Amino acid sequence: MQLKVIAVDEQLKVIYEDNVHFDKDLPEFKTQGGVYIHSDRLTVTSPVLMWVKALDMILEKMKSSGFDFSQVRALSGAGQQHGSVYWKKGSMQILKNASAELPLHQSLQACFSVSNSPIWMDSSTASQCSALEKAVGGAQHLASITGSRAYERFTGNQIAKIYGQNPEVYMETERISLVSSFAASLFLGAYAPIDYSDGSGMNLLQIWEKVWSVSCLDACAPGLKEKLGCPVPSHSVLGPISPYYSQRYGFSPDCKVVAFTGDNPASLAGMRLQEGDIAISLGTSDTLFLWIQEPTPALEGHILCNPVDSQTYMALLCFKNGSLMREKVRDDCASGSWDEFSKALSSTVAGNNGNLGFYFDVMEITPEAVGIHRFNKDNQKVSVFPKEVEIRALIEGQFMAKRIHAEKLGYKVMPRTRILATGGASHNKKILQVLSDVFNAPVYTIDTTNSACLGSAYRAIHGLVAETSVSLADVVKLAPEPKLAVTPAARAEELYRPLLERYAELEQKVIYNPTSSCLVK
Repeated sequence: MQLKVIAVDEQLKVIYEDNVHFDKDLPEFKTQGGVYIHSDRLTVTSPVLMWVKALDMILEKMKSSGFDFSQVRALSGAGQQHGSVYWKKGSMQILKNASAELPLHQSLQACFSVSNSPIWMDSSTASQCSALEKAVGGAQHLASITGSRAYERFTGNQIAKIYGQNPEVYMETERISLVSSFAASLFLGAYAPIDYSDGSGMNLLQIWEKVWSVSCLDACAPGLKEKLGCPVPSHSVLGPISPYYSQRYGFSPDCKVVAFTGDNPASLAGMRLQEGDIAISLGTSDTLFLWIQEPTPALEGHILCNPVDSQTYMALLCFKNGSLMREKVRDDCASGSWDEFSKALSSTVAGNNGNLGFYFDVMEITPEAVGIHRFNKDNQKVSVFPKEVEIRALIEGQFMAKRIHAEKLGYKVMPRTRILATGGASHNKKILQVLSDVFNAPVYTIDTTNSACLGSAYRAIHGLVAETSVSLADVVKLAPEPKLAVTPAARAEELYRPLLERYAELEQKVIYNPTSSCLVK
């Protein structure tokens, strides 16, 4: 894990890029992967002062490289979603009056009532999750209010745990920030509000009205509304940069701080998603970002407020069995060769003659199922497929699941829909062809090595003009366009529509009768 910085000029060209690696550059904190995994293996935290010190370090690196801070007109940022920071009573004054003679981490040493922040990897709040769902009338009702059922990493449940275990620590906390609004606070020299988009990853925000849900707040901890402050639109200009940065680094006093957001919403901005688009990251796990007009929150996936258009929404779906599953089938059925894998994919017909498969090496998130399940065209379970049929069944199955679950959340494929593919498997044209056919939409590839960081730079520029109703798409039209990789085959929709219906029905069988067979050897 690291802290990254990108600066872009008015033509959106990257003019500066750097990072601070938590483990390597800040060894005194003794983190592994930027975190502490506690002895219960469920609790995962990060030291708050490490984040502050990393900011000091990266700004010093920029300064010594000769970076001209006086030219920066606006800045924004992204933080890992769901993590939270607890400011001790009286910290606002310390933050506001920090001396430019000292690095920030020295001034803020005594400002946090919780020194190690709970983060997104934490899964220690199962009891708080069930209490929250019970308090508001069930998991689906909570999803309908906040966009997601209760998740252990979500901030409301983490706050409930801290209140339950250490009420005195909670009472001496005057403000609770998300990691994103915490970082914005450091630049603002005041407590920054939580933005709508990152705020919708807390199980606390009513995503329709964009206000805190009283019933969710009450279920988590008393007096929570005051500690969170009022949420704001994601494109809000929060104010000018703190005098600390003008004095210490030479920032212009007119430099604006635009609301920071979560890393996933910032990636949506960095990928420059537009209405109807889908971004698919084909990595170790597969992640879908969707731009949605009228979401229908479900028990799986997450609906968040859209970070670049506060009238619409983004959905997030994560599938654990991504590249690792593809590599496993490649090793078993294609002698470990992607070339052979691609040839096998090309040698079989779209639709795989009605053969369908579910491939879950580890317990899947969406749907909650495990094991390998194969069905022939008559929906009968079979124990093995020929190797090339296995390969196509895996790839078609993975993409059919994505389309089915995206549509459950209210996503609709439109005539102008584009799929923006990124991650390891996006380099394989044969895999992308199946993706294009299943979704009946063209697939483009984009380089997103730093999409969240780049998205923050784009959002900073957008913040300067957002009040005049200029869209992010207008602001970033100079950025490099995604490259068209493949288009759907003729009649793909006709072929896949009945298969998608069958796949959705069979998925129910797999969830409720989870006897699994093994992979072909």
